[in-house]
Amino acid sequence: VQLQASGGGLVQAGDSLRLSCTATRTRLSAYGAGWFRQAPGKERVFIASISRGGGATDYADSVKGRFTVSRDNAKNTVYLRMNSPKPEDTAVYYCAATLMAYSSDSTRYKYWGQGTLVTVSS
Repeated sequence: VQLQASGGGLVQAGDSLRLSCTATRTRLSAYGAGWFRQAPGKERVFIASISRGGGATDYADSVKGRFTVSRDNAKNTVYLRMNSPKPEDTAVYYCAATLMAYSSDSTRYKYWGQGTLVTVSS
C-alpha cells in the first residue's frame, strides 16, 4: 500500500485548501483513513478520520466545523477540505490508512503517506 498526499502549499488565513491522499497498489475502500498533522517542534496529532464507506467521520476539536474529511473510493482518494484555516494550522499533514476501524489513534494506522506541508499566513 502506498499513499501519496498532495495539495499543500501557502494559503492565507480565511481562505480554503483541499488536500488529497491517493492510494496505489490497493483498493482504498478496504481501509479506514485518517489525517494527522505535525507542527514544527510538536508531536504528530490526530485531525480527522473516515470510515471505509465514508458514512462515519470523526474530528479533533481544534478543526471541528472548519475541516471536512471525505473520500471517493472510485478514485482511491481521501480528501481533507480546510476552510477558514488559521496560522496555527500550519503543519505537515499526513494521511494514513488502517485495515481496522477508522480511529483517532495513530498506532492503529499501518500505512502512511509522505506528508504535505501547509503554511497558513496571517
